[in-house]
Amino acid sequence: MGKSFVLVAGNIGVGKTSLTDRVGARLGWKTAFESVEDNPFLKDFYESMERWSFHLQVYFLGHRANQHRELAADPASSIADRCVYEDAHIFARVLHHLGNMSTSEYQAYKEVYALVSESLPRPDLLLYLKAPVPVLVDRIQNRGREMEKGIDGDYLSLLDQFYEEWLEHFDLCPVLTIHTENLNFVHRPEHLDTVVSAIKQKLAGREDIVFDSID
Repeated sequence: MGKSFVLVAGNIGVGKTSLTDRVGARLGWKTAFESVEDNPFLKDFYESMERWSFHLQVYFLGHRANQHRELAADPASSIADRCVYEDAHIFARVLHHLGNMSTSEYQAYKEVYALVSESLPRPDLLLYLKAPVPVLVDRIQNRGREMEKGIDGDYLSLLDQFYEEWLEHFDLCPVLTIHTENLNFVHRPEHLDTVVSAIKQKLAGREDIVFDSID
């Protein structure tokens, strides 16, 4: 198997960071994660979403597009936690849907996104992580992040809907859907083994690979 460039997508609390970290360590791949600590707009965004949504999404677009290009150009294999496509098709869309981004801002954002995304190299595989909303709510509450305190089941359900609609038309690369409700990548090595095996087979061109939840 040659160089692989894999993206990890999915709702909040579904396990993207844990999987990205563990798969990268297991396979010796480079890993990339969301920019949180050095994000100049995140704090302001959570204090006033309507004022700062456009700024935040433009920042994410630039950051993730640069990250995407660098990983695709690197001769080493890599796996990235969240992708530039989610910003536009999920999070910018939900901000507009909820009234936190104006229609003119949303249209301007989509025009810039289209220009940026059309020139990005295609990934080799998209891992779509999925879990029932009640499981996501429990995980988010258990990890106790201050900025996630306002996230509820209705918001997660809306994100879930937008993810499903996006993936109906996603054709940039193969997609491997992984149900994570009964997976523990951190403490159950056999769970990680099963996921890594499915990833390898999918990258090798196995179209029939379907990953169901582990009991």
